[in-house]
Amino acid sequence: MIYKFRIVLDTLDDVFRDIEIEENATLEDLHNSVTQAFGFDGTEMASFYLTDEEWNQGEEIVLFDMSEGMNSVRMMNETSLDSVVDEKNTKLIYVYDFFSMWTFYVELAAISEVEEGRDYPNLMFAHGQLPDSPPEKNFEAEDAELEDEFGEDEVDFENLDDYDFDENWN
Repeated sequence: MIYKFRIVLDTLDDVFRDIEIEENATLEDLHNSVTQAFGFDGTEMASFYLTDEEWNQGEEIVLFDMSEGMNSVRMMNETSLDSVVDEKNTKLIYVYDFFSMWTFYVELAAISEVEEGRDYPNLMFAHGQLPDSPPEKNFEAEDAELEDEFGEDEVDFENLDDYDFDENWN
């Protein structure tokens, strides 16, 4: 079967690409298709994230394992598309270049039969131009008051001598 994806840049302008790719291709194959379709050189770090219907970010699937064996990570080159997307789970988030944070919404739009004579992956449609720089992200946490163990609103970092670090240092 062939999976047809729409990959939309997280921006105010409509910038998207439609790509069709074989269901047993890996996420690394999809990564390569996306980078080529948007004109990236493909040399930066990237990850896919599983997501729910509301685009809430879930498990990360990485291009390169940077954990140095400390954590078990899921790799793009070991993860087939049909193991992470299907008719019920149609959405992924893709982030390319963690310094720039190019963020894309990837959605499975259709599943169809293989067309004889067509090469896959295939860029079906391109709309809009990639901006010179990624849209700015606004990372904000919900308002929460930080209180120390005595219920005070803040800790005075001006005078750390009171904490006597030398005496309690391990």
